[in-house]
Amino acid sequence: MELGNLSQPAYGPGLEAPGSSTPGLVGMVHGFLRLVQPNTLPIELIADFVQSQNKEDIQEQVHEMLLYELGFLVCVAIGLLFIILVPLVGCCFCCCRCCGNCGGRMYQKQGRRMGCRRRVLWASVLLVSALLLAGDVCAFISNTRFSQAVHGTFPNVNNTLDNVHTYLASIPKEINFIIDKSDVPLGHTNRSLQDIGPNLGGMIVSRIRSSTDGALGSLQSLLQEMATLAAAFSSIAGTRSQLEGLQSNYSQRLASLRDDLNQTLQQCGRPCGNVSLDGLAFSADFSRIPSVEKQLKALNDVSGSSIMADLEKVNSTLDTTPAKVQEQSHDAVTKAQDQLGLIRQEIRSLQEQLPLQDVEENVGAIVGDATSMLERYRELIISVDGLRWRFCVFLCCVVLLVVLCNVVGLLLGPLGLKESVLPTQRSSLSNAGGNFFMAGVGFSFIFSWLLMLLVLITFVLGGNIYVLVCDSWHSQQLFQLLDTPGLIPGFNLSELLGQEGGTANFSEMYRQCQRDAALWQTLHLDQSVSLDELLNISQYTGEISTAFEKVNITLSPISLLSQSQRDLLLNASRAGQPPDFTDTLEQLDQNMTKGSLLDLATKLEQLADKAGVNVKEKLKDGARSLRKLDQEMKMSFSGPLQSLKENIHSAQSRADLLKAQTDVALDKASKTQEFLEKETANIIKNETWAFLEELLDLFETYISWAKSRLREDVARCKPIAQTLDNMEVIACNYILDSLNAFWFSLGWCTIFLLPSIILAVRLAKFYRRMDVADVYRNEVLEMPPAFNFYKIPRPSMRH
Repeated sequence: MELGNLSQPAYGPGLEAPGSSTPGLVGMVHGFLRLVQPNTLPIELIADFVQSQNKEDIQEQVHEMLLYELGFLVCVAIGLLFIILVPLVGCCFCCCRCCGNCGGRMYQKQGRRMGCRRRVLWASVLLVSALLLAGDVCAFISNTRFSQAVHGTFPNVNNTLDNVHTYLASIPKEINFIIDKSDVPLGHTNRSLQDIGPNLGGMIVSRIRSSTDGALGSLQSLLQEMATLAAAFSSIAGTRSQLEGLQSNYSQRLASLRDDLNQTLQQCGRPCGNVSLDGLAFSADFSRIPSVEKQLKALNDVSGSSIMADLEKVNSTLDTTPAKVQEQSHDAVTKAQDQLGLIRQEIRSLQEQLPLQDVEENVGAIVGDATSMLERYRELIISVDGLRWRFCVFLCCVVLLVVLCNVVGLLLGPLGLKESVLPTQRSSLSNAGGNFFMAGVGFSFIFSWLLMLLVLITFVLGGNIYVLVCDSWHSQQLFQLLDTPGLIPGFNLSELLGQEGGTANFSEMYRQCQRDAALWQTLHLDQSVSLDELLNISQYTGEISTAFEKVNITLSPISLLSQSQRDLLLNASRAGQPPDFTDTLEQLDQNMTKGSLLDLATKLEQLADKAGVNVKEKLKDGARSLRKLDQEMKMSFSGPLQSLKENIHSAQSRADLLKAQTDVALDKASKTQEFLEKETANIIKNETWAFLEELLDLFETYISWAKSRLREDVARCKPIAQTLDNMEVIACNYILDSLNAFWFSLGWCTIFLLPSIILAVRLAKFYRRMDVADVYRNEVLEMPPAFNFYKIPRPSMRH
């Protein structure tokens, strides 16, 4: 019985990743977050904090949570100090310069190493600007990737939820497939019951024939052998009669020819006196062939009896057995078919009783709510992300503006600077380069706090969410947290899945689904629902068995041989023995005549050559008559004699085996008759139970198949694990990684704004036009002889 296998549904495409990718930057972010938060998720602490109601316990747990978040708190403190201090320092710096301090006085002290210092500062500003530009480019890419991730979240989530819908919709289809397959055993059983005559009757007939065919075959072979032997005896009798007639005819002709030859020889006289005509007579007497009338009568009595007809009657009786079985089992078949209808109803009700339907409805409702909520806020999220993207682009442009100011200053300053020119006489191009440096410093002071504020907010949100959710999700610690009962108010996984006793374990379910286990096995539904009870049809099969117990099938009595027929066969086997054909066979091996007619003819021809003219022709005529008669006798007697010899040998050989064959056939017939009289009822009973067991085995096979499919194949939940994995990829790999890469890049830029400010302020003094000049003279002071090795320049002020 072929029941087939469940086909798995076809799911939609996988996730579509954002266009840009920065794996190196993301790796640096992950390393920084692990440095900030090296501890694993405190599952017990979170569970105790959520469920605790004691104030002292809550305070202690808050303290432990703050210790857990110590790395983030330190970073937040640093960020807040930056946000507060950098604007204050900028204001103080601005006021100080306006008062002529902090480098605000347009005066630059000259020295021997001014060029070296300028070049070092120039290279440092270039390096810092390059680092700022690299961070800003990464920020631009991360910002764009975050928007792509947000926009791609909706089709990715929709495709994922569509796959969940497909998975949930496949559950009732697979259950219906299993239920519909019950039509296979039910239909096969119903057809077998409708054709119970040919099916059960054929089994009974086959079992009886296995016992009777041997005896019937032996009896039929015996009858055929007796008929063959009777034909041989009949041929012997006919040949004997034919040979007697031929012998009578040719005896007269031989006598007549002998008389004619005797007269001719007398006329021949003395030359022919030695010729003897005694050989012109039959040496065999065919009338002495033994008669076989007695054997023929005994064998013909068997042929004329009704034995063969009675044996054919046995076959006809067996041939009518299916019709009798069909008629006599009608009531049992009707009751069994009624039970088949009840079995069909019981199996059809399986779909309503399986808890998988509740799981499909509850999870389907949640998926539907998630889909509708996602669509409800889609436009709002996209519009808000558009504003966020513009604001982040603006801040990235601010950093880019600072970089541009530095780069322009790095280009214009060296191009317009001449070392031989006094600081008060520097060119406008060089002065513009210095002004660009100061413009970059101004922009840095104005916007750095805003950059750090954005970095701080996104760092606290993105970094914490990644550490608390994504890392714990990847290590499956988050699932252990969800397994804690009462942690999330209103969320009970066991109730959601329709399980009693709260035994659902999210972590175990996820691992099972990753192995593509069936939902029945994943949810351990055997603990709450017994498939043995749901698929228990023993009461109906018991009614079918009871109905068949009451079946009373009786067949017409089967008789192979009556006593008179047995006696007739035994008598034929004894009376059918052939008479003694020894003398007959010896005569058949001899010549038909006492002398050779051809030899006599030759002798007469020889005498004709010596005899007189008047006898010569008569002797030749006599020789010709002898040759002709010899030829005629051979032609007439050869066929009957050969036939007689063959029939005698055939009869003897067959008769030798007849007695043993008869004993064997009658012994088989006796044993078969005895077996039928004792075992026919048992054969009917055993074959009826075999037929019933064959039908019930169909249901046992189906029930076993249905249980194994429900436990192993229905609702293979790998799509659920894939859905969770997809959500992790969307939330962590696409969105959070992009967000974290953005604040990391922007924070990189913000931190490097500080050395950019310091270096740009220092370098700007080398390019801006000074109001007061510091003249550097290369004169030698008068010194004692011990100090004549040194030449000390003497500076002076010029206005």
